[in-house]
Order: sequence, then structure tokens, then C-alpha cells
Amino acid sequence: MDNKDYLNQISLSNRPQKKSKLSFMSSPIFKVSIVGLILLIMIIIIGAVISGGKTSLKDRLISLKLHVDSTSEVISDYQGILKSSDLRSNSASLSGILSNASRGLSEYLTSKYSYKEGKDDKKLQNEADLRRDELEDDLFKAKINGKLDITYAHKMAYEISSINTEIESIQRNIKDDASIDFLNSTHDSLNILYDNFNDTSNIK
Repeated sequence: MDNKDYLNQISLSNRPQKKSKLSFMSSPIFKVSIVGLILLIMIIIIGAVISGGKTSLKDRLISLKLHVDSTSEVISDYQGILKSSDLRSNSASLSGILSNASRGLSEYLTSKYSYKEGKDDKKLQNEADLRRDELEDDLFKAKINGKLDITYAHKMAYEISSINTEIESIQRNIKDDASIDFLNSTHDSLNILYDNFNDTSNIK
């Protein structure tokens, strides 16, 4: 090997080696950056879900009114064919309470949000229609099988509980004293009727 070859060999051996992309990807800085990016994406997704899951007070009031009205429709369809006189009496009381609730909700929505009957949010209306159709279907099947009274009592107890849960959610967020009194009265009246519907020991 001559001197020139020797010098070239030394020069090659002393030349700095290029760092590969793999070595960078395995570095602590890269790993920390990836973890930070993943956490940021998760925070954004969770924030979007939380903000998207919040329902406005107006929508909750409309949803409650639609629920009350759809339940009233079902009561009107089945109350007259119930065998138990006690159940018919309780059903008539429930119908009266729901009618007053619907009127009160309409008045509040009209004064507070310029609410117009029949121009509800389409999604809320679809949800109310679906809930009513399911209730109607269950009662129709019970009627065919000769179990209408006991099924009706159970279903109305469930509807009362569900409506009261909606009222409680609204009560926690509404600031209008008159509306709180109105909702409190509806809630208390429904609670009394709940026990009557839930106690099915006298229904055959």
C-alpha cells in the first residue's frame, strides 16, 4: 500500500458517520414528542365529546314537553279499555297532571324562547316519536295477550320516573323562580302517582 492509499484510508475512517433516521426515532426526544402528541389528540377528542354532549336548557325543556305530550297521547289511546277502575282513575289523574305540565311548559317556552308549536327541533321530535311508538307497541302486545292492565301500570310508572328525571335535570339549571315552583309542583304530583302505578298487587 503506497502513501496515497494509506492517507485515503485514514481519511475515510475519520469521516463522521451520518445518523440514521432509525436512531433519531429511537431517541428519548422523539418518544416524548409522540407521547405528547397522542395526549394532545386525546384532550381535543374528549373536549369535543363533552362540549357536544351538552344539551341546552331550551332543548331539555322542549324534549320534556314532547315526552309529556307523547305520553298523554298513549294514555288517551288506552285509558278507556283498562279493566281496573283504580287504574283508570290513576290514569285520569296522570293525564290531568301531564296536561297542566304541557301547558306550563308551552307558556314558559313561548315567553322565554319565542317557542312555536310544531316547529320543534327535528331530532328531538324524532326521539319523542320513537319513544311513543315503542310504548304503543308494548301496550298493543300486552292487550293482545290479555295483560294490558299490569303492563300499562308498569309502563306508566316508568314514564313518570323518566319524566321526573328530566324535570330534576332542568331544575338544577333553571333560574326562573316561577318555573321552579311550577316544576316542583309537577314533580311532587307525579311522585305521588308513581306509587299508585308501581303498586300492582291489586291488578289482576
